[in-house]
Amino acid sequence: MAKVYYDDDADLSILTDKTIAVIGFGNQGAAQAENMRDSGLNVIIGSIKDASWDNAKAKGFDVMPIEEAAKKAHIVHILIPDEIQADVYKEKIEKNLKEGDALMFSHGFNIRFKAIKPPSFIDVIMVAPKGPGVLVRKTFQEGFGTPALIAVEQDHSGKAKKTVLALAKALGATRAGVLETTFTEETETDLFGEQVDLCGGVTELIKASFETLVENGYQPELAYFETLHELKLITDLIQAGGLEYMWKCVSNTAEYGGRTRGKKIITSDVRENMKKILKDIQTDKFAKEWINEYKAGLPNLKKMREEDAKHRIEVVGKKLREMFIKK
Repeated sequence: MAKVYYDDDADLSILTDKTIAVIGFGNQGAAQAENMRDSGLNVIIGSIKDASWDNAKAKGFDVMPIEEAAKKAHIVHILIPDEIQADVYKEKIEKNLKEGDALMFSHGFNIRFKAIKPPSFIDVIMVAPKGPGVLVRKTFQEGFGTPALIAVEQDHSGKAKKTVLALAKALGATRAGVLETTFTEETETDLFGEQVDLCGGVTELIKASFETLVENGYQPELAYFETLHELKLITDLIQAGGLEYMWKCVSNTAEYGGRTRGKKIITSDVRENMKKILKDIQTDKFAKEWINEYKAGLPNLKKMREEDAKHRIEVVGKKLREMFIKK
């Protein structure tokens, strides 16, 4: 079982004289930077001159080019998209790291797959909030926090664990609880969940069930409601109380039909495919494929986006969603 840490396990004073450079001011960057600043830490922002730069300035942060921020900081927190982290690190961060500094992430992709290879004279740490930036900020402002994962990949200073716990506390995460993991475990489970269940699996299940109804003569509008719209109602119940709570909240008919037929959908063949997808993640096959896709200009991703945007469920859904907007 994972070990869980709370406020009393972390000491913010270890960061008193430290400067934290948040690289990127997007969804997570903005939320984490504001939370750390409100916790009394010295936070600067490293960015390119775009809307993020202007937004950080408007929020009252000291904003500067990434190279300068990395040079000034004791802790460099990289919060830009996975696919550009390695190039930005090599071009603008690596040469500015000093002995005893810490390199921080909120997702382990580039460390796990060795796209970023940190020098031996720094700490490498991670705090990964289990929620989007808007939730990280909202729960903090409400006096609570969003649970998070913490990990230490490299402990040059001998104080990396204390540092990462203090940073988690500054984000508000230790108010809710933080779970200790590794960069490898966080990365592999995160990718697996995205591909098999949360993003890939669920969207294909929705499209397949929608298509099955429409192909058998049912109105696409009804198919949309039954296969997509009501999914949120079910996932809200699951998130609120778990799978068994959801079963208690639906009708007996839905429960019996779901419990007896669900296993006919998620068959042994599907489970074998899940294992193959996990293997692709563990052996770096997926990471290499994704990195090559990005370097090639995202040809396959762009094609899939275009094709799926034309799917009938998207066309029907756009019209039906307007029904839920008060005119």
